[in-house]
Amino acid sequence: MTQFFDIATLISAVAVLVALVNIITQVLKGSFDNLPTSLLAIIISMIVTLVGFFMYCAIKDISVTWYYITGAIAVGFMVAYAAMFGFDKLKEILKGLESNE
Repeated sequence: MTQFFDIATLISAVAVLVALVNIITQVLKGSFDNLPTSLLAIIISMIVTLVGFFMYCAIKDISVTWYYITGAIAVGFMVAYAAMFGFDKLKEILKGLESNE
């Protein structure tokens, strides 16, 4: 049961991170006109994910090791991918469902 709770917590955390990255990217997109939006989303997702990871480790009193940081960076790339393409894909799926009815 504990393992299921950890997986559910991770999925919830990734969903919150994706939402935060989408919001922050939309706010900052106008400020950084010369920077591509995809690159801005990757930078923001890495910052938000690593800050969240270090906050979680500090709160839970977990010692940080190199492979935890590597895992957090991998999660950061997943958050960036979901933030960049997830919303567009979801809109396409919903549009396709509406046209089939």
